[in-house]
Amino acid sequence: MILIDPPFWPAHGTEFSHLVSDTSLAELHEFAAAAGITERAFDLDHYDVPERLYHDLIRAGATPVSGKDLVRALAASGLRVKARHRSRSVATALQYRWDALLPGQPGLGAELFGRWNEPHRHYHSSTHLLAVLEALDQLTEGAPQRTVALAAWFHDAVYNGVAGRDEEDSAVLAQASLNGLLPAAEVREVSRLVRLTASHSPALEDHAGALLCDADLAVLGGLPEAYARYVAAVRADYAHVPDADFTKGRAAVVRRLMALEPLFHTSRGRELWAERARSNLRLEIVQLS
Repeated sequence: MILIDPPFWPAHGTEFSHLVSDTSLAELHEFAAAAGITERAFDLDHYDVPERLYHDLIRAGATPVSGKDLVRALAASGLRVKARHRSRSVATALQYRWDALLPGQPGLGAELFGRWNEPHRHYHSSTHLLAVLEALDQLTEGAPQRTVALAAWFHDAVYNGVAGRDEEDSAVLAQASLNGLLPAAEVREVSRLVRLTASHSPALEDHAGALLCDADLAVLGGLPEAYARYVAAVRADYAHVPDADFTKGRAAVVRRLMALEPLFHTSRGRELWAERARSNLRLEIVQLS
């Protein structure tokens, strides 16, 4: 069901309502597209819609509810995104982490943050970067090596939707950006780790590579509602690709992930995410088929 609360939130000279689904993001995106609402109005779990559209959206099928009832319904659906994953909170968390990781280099941090917030990114965004860093914390009790943490910052710093090329370009960017700031051996290690995220296949003895790859794939082991948000965001990253082509390409990616053995390379990663990831991937391949 599509729900809308009364216009109440002031911005840009008007007041805004929230438009949500209590069923799925796919239902929400379909309703919004049919109503002519731009994708720019989507904010992780809802659309912000101006007051002038309120009654039109109700006539189109949205159910009017109070703000409190809308929040309750969204939370009960499992689709609500916590405040810490919204852009302002993400920015604050990433700023803190960067300042602790590489003090005295605010310019480089700002450049990277700008890259992660490019408008064409949906899944490969600053929210994903923070999720990878938080996953590294889980794997290392909050103390990842500097090279691994920096590789996380750089691993999708260049993102044009070209598998393999993006990782290579990101590795080259890391090399160019860190030369002179770190010892040469550390710079080479960061670049090596970034390249590894193209295959997620570290060597058996490559503990640093295992940590980064497991953190990058931790999203696969999320709860079903979080996994649904991930899939929807990946589709948005490839909005320019026709449905049939996307389905074919995505199915190939899912099958490649299912074929990885192991999918997670650290014992902690397997404990945290492996079982649920396998279940999520199996369900998605059925849906794609």
